[in-house]
Amino acid sequence: MEGTISKRTTIVDIARVAGVTPKTVSRALNDAPHVSAAVRQKVKEAAEALDYHPNLAAQSLIARRSFLIGLTYERPSPSYVVELQNGALSRLDDGRYRLVVLPFAHVASRPEELGKLLLRAGLDGVLLAPPASDQPLLLDMLERQRLPYARITPHSDLDRGLVVAMDESAAGHAVAQHLLALGHRRIGIILGDPSHAASIGRLEGYRRAFAEAGVGIDDDLIVTGDFTYAVGYEVARTLLASAKRPTAVLAQNDDMAVAAIAAARELGLSVPQDLSVAGFDNSEVSRTAWPPLTTVNQPVAQMAWDAADRLIAMLDGKTVPELPQRRDHAHELLVRASTAAPAA
Repeated sequence: MEGTISKRTTIVDIARVAGVTPKTVSRALNDAPHVSAAVRQKVKEAAEALDYHPNLAAQSLIARRSFLIGLTYERPSPSYVVELQNGALSRLDDGRYRLVVLPFAHVASRPEELGKLLLRAGLDGVLLAPPASDQPLLLDMLERQRLPYARITPHSDLDRGLVVAMDESAAGHAVAQHLLALGHRRIGIILGDPSHAASIGRLEGYRRAFAEAGVGIDDDLIVTGDFTYAVGYEVARTLLASAKRPTAVLAQNDDMAVAAIAAARELGLSVPQDLSVAGFDNSEVSRTAWPPLTTVNQPVAQMAWDAADRLIAMLDGKTVPELPQRRDHAHELLVRASTAAPAA
């Protein structure tokens, strides 16, 4: 090859310009203690003037850290996954840490395999989204190997690790209470994956709202949709074609709720005149559906940001974890045009 290859700026170059030692440059750029504010500012100005970009691989070797944060989840709705990733990425946007996305199927039946995957990935820490956040065997493995973790919306062992939570039962209660207050009594329920604790928690909230209203839940109107649009559509068609067709449907996420609207239209039903539909998550699809979907706002992106922020603080030694380290986020019922009083 002919020509020359331009040399990358190093901390030696920055040290020469700033008039300090390379070690001081390293400490200043990494915000280490025992560096004066004036020196730190001088070093950072020199780095900017020289268009310096740190070599992450070299940093990892020197610090014996990967600066990789893992995010593992199962296969819920695409909208949920995007919200998770966006929330975590927005916290990691300063470039010091990078996000490694590790989807894993059938977590509940294979927690040990997931644990081995995480431990082999060379991570500094990991964000556990449902259902991984509720697997005691997985948590045991991570703790034995001292791999820091933060749990997003777990429902059990809430005194373990860093926890970012939302009351799924209270949220389920709120949306069921909304339909009952409108006057619906024959309400279909489309459950999510039964291996996800969120599905159980939301159903508990539904049952509590029904009991408070003195209304019995018809078990024939409860079907399992697996949190996916495709399965939600199939079970919604079965539900709506039955002799005891419900006047309203509670779907445990927005993808299945939108699938129920599509199934209703194919059967010649109008939403909300013939059928009210409510979802859960306040994902993008809930806002672009027609009619716009009544749903529960679960602040997924904010919870992922919070989990990443707390995990990074622990990794950087800025906080000393003292269990329980739990932070709760509030849900919000968003009433839109997909729900109305039942027809006379």
